Amino acid sequence: MSSDLAIDPGDLGGTGPASTREEGLGEDVVANRSTTQLVLARLRADKVAIASAATIVIISLAAIFAPLIAGAVGHGPNTQYLQTGLSPSGIPLPPNATFWFGTDDLGRDVFVRVVYGARISLLVGVAATGISITVGVVVGLLAGYYGSVVDTVLARSMDVVLSLPYLVFALALVSIVGPSLWISILVIAFFSWATVGRVVRGQALMLKEREFVEAARSIGTSDLRIMFVEILPNVMGPVIVYATLLIPAAIVFEATLSFLGLGVVPPTPSWGNMLAESLPFFSVAWWFVVFPGAALLLTTLAFNLLGDSVRDALDLSDR
Repeated sequence: MSSDLAIDPGDLGGTGPASTREEGLGEDVVANRSTTQLVLARLRADKVAIASAATIVIISLAAIFAPLIAGAVGHGPNTQYLQTGLSPSGIPLPPNATFWFGTDDLGRDVFVRVVYGARISLLVGVAATGISITVGVVVGLLAGYYGSVVDTVLARSMDVVLSLPYLVFALALVSIVGPSLWISILVIAFFSWATVGRVVRGQALMLKEREFVEAARSIGTSDLRIMFVEILPNVMGPVIVYATLLIPAAIVFEATLSFLGLGVVPPTPSWGNMLAESLPFFSVAWWFVVFPGAALLLTTLAFNLLGDSVRDALDLSDR
């Protein structure tokens, strides 16, 4: 867990090779395309990006339509099927025609719980990322544009957050205020905004000296308009890449908190608390731990691979 949220800002610059991204595209076609068109063309030509995006879409649709899926299967996420979901000796049932992913120690349908767990993971990933990106962008723009005392105070604040052993502080904070879904989201966002803030600050420091910013100042454009209309669009590339990398990190962070009993409160299904519940039974009920773990692995891997593809697609230095 120590490296889950420690994303190197240097990786966001898009310095990866792009020799294969325009395979099949003529030089004249590439030269005449806009930046957005070229990026989309590169992503469409990237089989890993397509596969990753398709995986994320499927998982997202499963999460959105979880109640419909549960209704079609005929099982609720928290319903205990003590008669049909457990063996006579009380052992969870393996995957079968009735329970596709088997059952857990309380006779609940693991498949339905995994599908509902996707709702928690995606909500935490998207919400925590949205909050941290918003805070990081605002703080980074203010620090980079104004400089001087403002930059010193905000930059040191980012350094303090980045220096904290976030897992230890997160566990301490959640244990004090009590576990809940939204507390987990806020804790993850608190320990995530500083890195994107540093990325945006560095870009703002460089861009505020460019000619288009000087021209905007010369005609009396307000500071807020310069920051959010002139500078912000030029830093969105690294921000988008960071967002795609932060979502899986947030999902793993939430799973860790839930695994330790400080995240989503049972019986609400979460991949983390499902893994925690499966520990006493992994030797006799492998499916209880394999399917939630596989869902967590597949989701985070898809987001990470998509983030790498987006970073490469945004590398326009070879255009």
